[in-house]
Amino acid sequence: MPLSRSATGSRRGSPWTGVGTVVAKETADHLSGVRMVVIEALIFLVALVLAWFSTTTIRETIGQSPFLFLRLLTITPDPIPFSFISMVGLVTPIIAIALGFDAINAEFNQRTLSRILAQPIYRDALLFGKFLARLLSLSIALVSLWLLVLGLGFLRLGLPPSGEELVRMLGFLVATIAFGGVWLALAMLFSVLFRAPATAALAALGLWLLFALFWTVMVTPLLATVIAGPAEGIFGPNIAYISTEQTLQRLSPNTLYSDAAVALLNPTTRALGPVFVSMRELSTMVNAPLPVSQSFILIWPQLTGLIAATIVIFVIAYIVFQRQEIRA
Repeated sequence: MPLSRSATGSRRGSPWTGVGTVVAKETADHLSGVRMVVIEALIFLVALVLAWFSTTTIRETIGQSPFLFLRLLTITPDPIPFSFISMVGLVTPIIAIALGFDAINAEFNQRTLSRILAQPIYRDALLFGKFLARLLSLSIALVSLWLLVLGLGFLRLGLPPSGEELVRMLGFLVATIAFGGVWLALAMLFSVLFRAPATAALAALGLWLLFALFWTVMVTPLLATVIAGPAEGIFGPNIAYISTEQTLQRLSPNTLYSDAAVALLNPTTRALGPVFVSMRELSTMVNAPLPVSQSFILIWPQLTGLIAATIVIFVIAYIVFQRQEIRA
């Protein structure tokens, strides 16, 4: 029996009817699509080369270390000018935007949205199913990349990762998926707002470039100066400026993800912010690694912020989509 509304305007049946069908179809389309295959092939090739050079550098320059696999993700091997976590932080938003920028507007332009919603399915299930399918496709790509680097490291280094290393690397994978979820939700929001897929893609990429290149270097110092005054006062650094700048920087998902990655993959990280003279007693333990549980406590605000940002952006896209008029 098709879904309908009662005389009072309430909906009959579950609004999530059909979510599984949408997720299965969209996931299959993305994993077998040319766009995703090309993107994954390029990323896997870069990751393979990067992991090969990283393991070579570790074998030649690093002796005994309890965190060899963490070094595999953080080391910058010669002649490649970036590390694995830098590469992941760069490509994850690009994959997410490529998956989400035409999620809704393509249906509008092809005039298929009205046909889909004519079936026993609500807008809730359609939008949520499209988001889950793209998040699942992104997660599969990231897990595959993670397993590729882990397996190559095991073969090249000749030993498996320790339990603590594995937990930290799993936490890094979860943080990366949450980071990608923010940009996926943002791309889908622009897909709902703009009917032209090119406009949605450019808007999402422009916002990513703002946060990746200009936010911490140009925007936050300027805003912090306007709000709290200059960085240096008569008696030294302006504490209000430092706090304001740090707060503004953490409005960027890139900063939240970078903080989480550093704390998880560098066990000696004890603070994610300015360290004042009153904390100088930490200097006596600067080389002592934190237990993995303490590192997760340290990044809990960043991880929560990424998940909360994903939910808030998706809710905005949901509200806008629910209010749009759909014609045959």
